[in-house]
Amino acid sequence: MGEGRGRGLLATPRMVADPGGQDGSAHVGSGNYRLSHLRALEAQAIHIFREVAAEFERPTLMFSGGKDSIVMLHVAKKAFWPAPVPFPVLHIDTGRNFAEVLKFRDRHASDVGVRVVVAKVQDDIDAGRTVEDTSPGATRNRLQTPTLLRAIAEGRHDAVFGGARRDEEKARAKERIFSFRDEFGQWDPKSQRPELWNLYNARHNKGEHIRVFPLSNWTELDVWNYIRDEGIDVPSIYFAHRREVFQRDGMLMAVTEHLAPDVGEPAFETMVRFRTVGDADCTGCVESMAGTIDLVIAEVAGTRLTERGATRADDRISEAGMEDRKREGYF
Repeated sequence: MGEGRGRGLLATPRMVADPGGQDGSAHVGSGNYRLSHLRALEAQAIHIFREVAAEFERPTLMFSGGKDSIVMLHVAKKAFWPAPVPFPVLHIDTGRNFAEVLKFRDRHASDVGVRVVVAKVQDDIDAGRTVEDTSPGATRNRLQTPTLLRAIAEGRHDAVFGGARRDEEKARAKERIFSFRDEFGQWDPKSQRPELWNLYNARHNKGEHIRVFPLSNWTELDVWNYIRDEGIDVPSIYFAHRREVFQRDGMLMAVTEHLAPDVGEPAFETMVRFRTVGDADCTGCVESMAGTIDLVIAEVAGTRLTERGATRADDRISEAGMEDRKREGYF
């Protein structure tokens, strides 16, 4: 974690220069204090975590071992310090994750001291609660939704934190920070509640729940700058490394136990990194030499495609693919 980098665990204002000072220095006692952009985002997220802890009985936090969920858990730790994080973390395991990300998930959660609940899609397939599509090119992306809703029901969770950001995808841009789900786990964009003056409506009936997005107003660049400032550890696949890949539908896909090239898709080795970490059979990588966090930040600052738009095959099923899945209960 980032406690050893001089910032500590409390979100504190950063003093900035008084515009009226001729030497550009801050005037002690002038009261001219304001939060930097990142500290303002952090303060808002901390407020959201504390609001949920006060309003709900059984929250949980979605934690996959990806960069957004790592940042979300880091902010949660700050929000409740010196007490431990007062809720478990939940991962919906499709069985097709990158092995290094799963190892990171378990190690990182252990370091933070939170309990990890893993709900497996394979359990629902084996029990006949859902049917797997075995046609060529099919993924388990849509199968996550029944498993997620089962895990929420079994845990009796009335609030579920997610790391989705509005800059990722246009359907996610429609989300409120407190996103209401009905008794079937479904989302209706027309039923979103107003959030004026950062006031959040937590009202829900038994069987309903709220999805909560503390990082809604963050961008991919904000996330990486925050990771650097806080000294947060992330999986190694976010940085440049040599890997066997092949081209499919305009994306570089990694050769793994879950995905192999078809005829006419020659595999080759090159330097790549991942901008997002979903399932190995639908998450692409990008050619990159960014082996350090500063180089990653420079690379992200120069791109005009979001990480989901550039490297997620599961978002290309249709123009409204993400919104259709969200209506069914997907995150």
